[in-house]
Amino acid sequence: MCVTADLWDENPNLFECVKPIFQSFGNKKMFFGKISTLKLFEDNSLVRRKLETNGDGNVLVVDGGGSLNCALVGDRLAALAIKNNWSGIIVNGCIRDSALINTMEVGIRALNSSPVKSVKRNEGEQDIPVKFGEVTFVPNHYVYVDLDGILLSKEAIS
Repeated sequence: MCVTADLWDENPNLFECVKPIFQSFGNKKMFFGKISTLKLFEDNSLVRRKLETNGDGNVLVVDGGGSLNCALVGDRLAALAIKNNWSGIIVNGCIRDSALINTMEVGIRALNSSPVKSVKRNEGEQDIPVKFGEVTFVPNHYVYVDLDGILLSKEAIS
């Protein structure tokens, strides 16, 4: 995978750039793949259910409404992402267990961390377009992530 700055320089008309509001967690600093989405609020039930499936190298994009009240991903869910071949996770919300996650071979971008766990109501939607960071994440489009930022494309770029 090329770095996002090079991808942007070589193909500026093919990408949208997510606003730089995310922090990097985990040892995996670069990741990319097809987008799979979840939309929920302070309830990570669907996150667990999704990460229990084969990610097939995709990136899970979780629109948690930007809530900073609780975490939507912790070390156990990060371990599921690794085990089930998810390329990475982007969370419009918080994670927890950040010190442990930072020792794991996982790539996560999130707004911040919080020790508070989420509720479990089994509520939310999946595989729908979600908008945050001034862009729309569309299922089956592509996302490219490194320490410089997050780029979206309708097509795979090699």
